[in-house]
Amino acid sequence: MSGNCKLNPYFADLHVHIGRSESGQPIKISGSKELTFRSIAREASQRKGIQLIGIIDCHSPAVQTDIMNCLDSGEMVEVAGGGIRYGDTTLLLGTEMEVRESTGGPFHLLGYLPDLKSMMEWTSWMKPRVTNITLSSQRIRVTAAELQAELLARGGLLIPAHVFTPHRGLLGCAADRLDELLDPAGIAAIELGLSADTEMAGYLSELDRYSFLTNSDAHSTGMIGRECNELLLAEPSFQEWAMALRGEAERRILANYGLHPQLGKYHTTFCTSCNKALSDKSSPLSVCPLCGSAKLVRGVSGRIAQLADRENSVQPANRPPYRQQVPLSFFSWSGARHAGSAAVRNRNGNAGAPSSAS
Repeated sequence: MSGNCKLNPYFADLHVHIGRSESGQPIKISGSKELTFRSIAREASQRKGIQLIGIIDCHSPAVQTDIMNCLDSGEMVEVAGGGIRYGDTTLLLGTEMEVRESTGGPFHLLGYLPDLKSMMEWTSWMKPRVTNITLSSQRIRVTAAELQAELLARGGLLIPAHVFTPHRGLLGCAADRLDELLDPAGIAAIELGLSADTEMAGYLSELDRYSFLTNSDAHSTGMIGRECNELLLAEPSFQEWAMALRGEAERRILANYGLHPQLGKYHTTFCTSCNKALSDKSSPLSVCPLCGSAKLVRGVSGRIAQLADRENSVQPANRPPYRQQVPLSFFSWSGARHAGSAAVRNRNGNAGAPSSAS
């Protein structure tokens, strides 16, 4: 849909994992068994008020069987502009793939395709290149550039996932610049991850051209919508979302709603030996100043400081605001014990990072 049609705001969480198929087959091993294609649709539409939900792991044949059953029963319908409609919510079909090249560590890329047919074709291409096509986030035996070219040729969109994180983030552990591994023109957007915000990303000039996304990367039902994006669209569909990422025909991202970065698990460098968060304000650490261990996980804030090519954060004129969120679960008794309180103390460097954020 395009032209002079009326535009409205819609909320979108574009990175939600499937834990199991309807038959109980494992998809995302670390994901909740309650997360199925159908249950995610119901949670987004009936409880969370999310009108555009990106469901990762739709490359799995078991998930595709579930999708076909939902379409055959009439419970869901395909959208002309791309996606699958359930109630007032459109489900975008996505996949997460792990790539490793000789220059650095493994990293994750998100791919989105407009319809079930194109996703099934993508599965056929993926299958001989991965060990287990049923499971999520599989290591794929191609370069990032090859994967990108294949996805774009099928009308897909490619987005580096949680781009700064030390585990599976392209800029966190695999390369110092996006163009070392990908064609910059073929990147649809950048997913910031839970340990960084727009202000932090503004120190890297190569990111100025991209829209930023704040997604939940949900592995459980309660996390769906914890982080989200507000989009201005004519309707919730794949085509309209693609236009918003490019800023075409007045479609755009109105706001990013993301976790306060200091609450993120990987915001600062962390010593796994003494279970302490360390300051990233000085030069990069090689050993823990508290216990002498070299078992350090480099923090996102320190990594961004290392990659920064300007002294001050710069935001393009069309960059939407980043609304920092502190999830209500961080204030619950159980949440405060193992997540929220640890994360807040983390700012003073005297506690470990929360296990629920990434």
